[in-house]
Amino acid sequence: MSFGKGCHLHLIDGSAFIFRAYHALPPLTRKSDGLPIGAVAGFCNMLHRYVEGNTGPDAPTHVAVIFDYSGKSFRNEMYDLYKANRPPAPEDLVPQFPLTRDATRAFNIACKEVEGFEADDIIATLAHQARDAGGRCTIISSDKDLMQLVGGGVEMLDAMKNKRIDVDGVREKFGVGPERVVDVQALAGDSVDNVPGAPGIGIKTAALLINEFGDLESLLDRAEEIKQPKRRQTLIEKRDQIELSKRLAQLDCEMELDFSLEDLEVQEPEADTLLGFLGEMEFRTLLKRVADQLGVEAPAIAEPSAAEGAGSSEELAPIDPDAYECVRDASALESWIAQSYARGYVAVDTETNSLNEMVAELAGICLSVETGSACYVPVGHKKGANDDLFGGEELQPGQMGLNDALALLKPMLEDPSVLKIFQNAKYDCKIFKRYGIDVAPIDDTMLLSYAMHAGEHNHGMDALSERYLEHTPIPIKTLLGTGKSAITFDKVPIEDAVKYAAEDADVTLRLWKIFKQRLHSKKVTTVYETLERPLVPVLAEMEMHGIKVDRDTLSRMSNAFAQKMAGLEAELYELAGHEFNVQSPAQVGAILFEEMALEGGKKTKTGQWSTPADVLEDLAATHDFAARVLDYRQLQKLKSTYTDALQEHINKDTGRVHTSYVQTGANTGRMASSDPNLQNIPVRTEEGRRIREAFVSEQGKTLISLDYSQIELRILAHIAEIDALKEAFRDGQDIHAMTASEVFGVPMDEMTGEIRRRAKAINFGVIYGISGFGLARNLRIPRGEAQDFINRYFERFPGIRTYMDSTKEFAKEHGYVQTLFGRKIHTPEINAKGPRASFAYRAAINAPIQGTAADIIRRAMIRMPAAIKGLPMKMLLQVHDELIFEVEDDAIEDAIGAARDVMQGAAEPAVKLDVPLIVDAGRGQNWAEAH
Repeated sequence: MSFGKGCHLHLIDGSAFIFRAYHALPPLTRKSDGLPIGAVAGFCNMLHRYVEGNTGPDAPTHVAVIFDYSGKSFRNEMYDLYKANRPPAPEDLVPQFPLTRDATRAFNIACKEVEGFEADDIIATLAHQARDAGGRCTIISSDKDLMQLVGGGVEMLDAMKNKRIDVDGVREKFGVGPERVVDVQALAGDSVDNVPGAPGIGIKTAALLINEFGDLESLLDRAEEIKQPKRRQTLIEKRDQIELSKRLAQLDCEMELDFSLEDLEVQEPEADTLLGFLGEMEFRTLLKRVADQLGVEAPAIAEPSAAEGAGSSEELAPIDPDAYECVRDASALESWIAQSYARGYVAVDTETNSLNEMVAELAGICLSVETGSACYVPVGHKKGANDDLFGGEELQPGQMGLNDALALLKPMLEDPSVLKIFQNAKYDCKIFKRYGIDVAPIDDTMLLSYAMHAGEHNHGMDALSERYLEHTPIPIKTLLGTGKSAITFDKVPIEDAVKYAAEDADVTLRLWKIFKQRLHSKKVTTVYETLERPLVPVLAEMEMHGIKVDRDTLSRMSNAFAQKMAGLEAELYELAGHEFNVQSPAQVGAILFEEMALEGGKKTKTGQWSTPADVLEDLAATHDFAARVLDYRQLQKLKSTYTDALQEHINKDTGRVHTSYVQTGANTGRMASSDPNLQNIPVRTEEGRRIREAFVSEQGKTLISLDYSQIELRILAHIAEIDALKEAFRDGQDIHAMTASEVFGVPMDEMTGEIRRRAKAINFGVIYGISGFGLARNLRIPRGEAQDFINRYFERFPGIRTYMDSTKEFAKEHGYVQTLFGRKIHTPEINAKGPRASFAYRAAINAPIQGTAADIIRRAMIRMPAAIKGLPMKMLLQVHDELIFEVEDDAIEDAIGAARDVMQGAAEPAVKLDVPLIVDAGRGQNWAEAH
């Protein structure tokens, strides 16, 4: 059939189908041999739905699936850094790429790729050919690069959203028509493809400029007319870069193809070929469905025997620290590097003289490429203080020069063909980064363990070694000592260091071999590959950049807190009728429960009064003495933990604080931070909020804060399917006022602040399984009244109770709960008795909600560097549902727009929420102003 008027060509973006399929399904492996097939399964289901859904008068007459050819394209000849930042494909996806081509051919659909060109160029050429021949073309993709083709009989279809993209849709996306999309892309650049663009110019600004001047060439020729100085300077100085960016973004619509449109005519699948492929892949459900549609009997798929496909663990050599090698010269190190290349992987560990990555110096580097074989490369061991006159500074003999060793290691550590395996990769990557080495790609046994076993045990190397290898590593204190006499690792004799350090690399490799094999069977490959591993370099960069802290502001706050504490001491002395030690719980308890004869006191095992916060909070509603003690303790904590301690954490070289994020800090996926902990700065009190004033921007820059609005309530509305809450969020209502109106029967126009506050306490309390007792304490109301509020809440929103009950039952049956993204949070205490069970129930109810929120902000953080590349901004901090950035003053709007787009779309395409994610943005010279 010749292609002409009345013909309709469908061009399917094969790569988009593959990655959508990979991320949409949990990891699957073929039973017979363990081959990863999850993406192939999803791809086949998508093709099958496509074939089924395209019938009738508007059905395609011609169709092809277009793939990217593996390797470099002609654009790399123009610009050798083109797509240089793209991470390698997940290793379990790589063997599935050729299988998706086989699947396309099995469905008897044309499968096309061309060496040296990208799929987008093939699509562009075919779309133009179809248009010129008088036919129509539908491009099945949401790729923004293809939007420059829309118009004149060519349109796009976003199959995920079932949304057609025409000229108006392109204009909505880019602010210009299709014919000017490439001009906007030339200015805005593309961080994903590493198209440089014009620094500091985003899509919105680019569209404004193109619409003002007509096209890119006119804009560049008339750049002197731009009023904004920095933008004018950028356009003039970066003209060559911008013109290069246009050439990189421009699709080739005139490729020479070795096939024609006629070769793409729709064909019916051949039953034997299609069923044979589906059977070979062991897709039982789809095989039966297709066979039934074709009116034939599905071929049988043999079940593997118990021994087949199970996979056998590698026989691990015994751990023998005496067998490890000390590498002292270049030829020995080159041998280990060659082994790493030959294997394609190497376990790596660093030994340093400090746990603070910002100041730590390398003492040595460990490598292991096979179990039982490991080496230590000493590069910075110094003589002990008592060794001789020059002790403590002079190097121990028999070491490689630090620069020489790193020069040899750098190419291998940066080579994408060699996988570098770490335990707590972030630490080692930051150490290497300070020496100019960007380590990639990586695997991390700590994060592998966390992805599989969150909630079951901790993920430190010693604990993992004992649990999975039945081996106790050499304790570090046997080398360093303890207390005041302890030394740093660089003072350890090299002979002793070899055994300890090389053992770490050996153990790490052993754990990796076990964990990597189990990852697929635990069905958490996607969690590890999309939420854990790619977050490591993002956090490392944030931590190394840090945030500026004003020491003078902290000092003034410390003085002010000290004065307030002195005033509170005087008040407490007056209330007690005598002086006492305010910081002594026993003396405070004696005044409350003996002198004042109040009820509720408890004594410790030693017979002294105990005055924990919950006891004081119960008394504070009616007794000023307890309230003042609480105020004093709050100020004392703010002073000691923050305004005093933060000053000690300011790096003398950078003037900034460099917190360290702990990915494994909470079972739900929420991150913790340490040295210093910035996650727990109090925000409920005015004094606590003021501490954020000390976190400031550099001169000429502004801090911007982007914070998810009520994200956990939105997730609850989605998971528990609460129609009233979903509708309220979609309509942009005040959710707490709406809840108050529903629960307390108060019309919205008669709402008071106090009623809304109570509803807010219930909304957030329910997520954490709050009891009547807990709500009564929070609201300072009688317990019976608080329980009535909760009862009414569940009556009005019964889906929440259903969710809570079903989640408990799922946890009791399976021993874990899951987030919407597949993260498993184990609940080992769920079948315990007494208080432990109550706590486990509350944790199980909250975990899918808090964990999903944590997963969403992780997804946003992982996508953020690519989205903001080219903008003069840095991501500095993550605090619960908030991200803080530092941005140059003239790029604030573009920065907020770019970051907000990433955050609001972070759940997709993996999860489509029934409610919108809303992100509030603020700006200021300090964090308090921005928040």
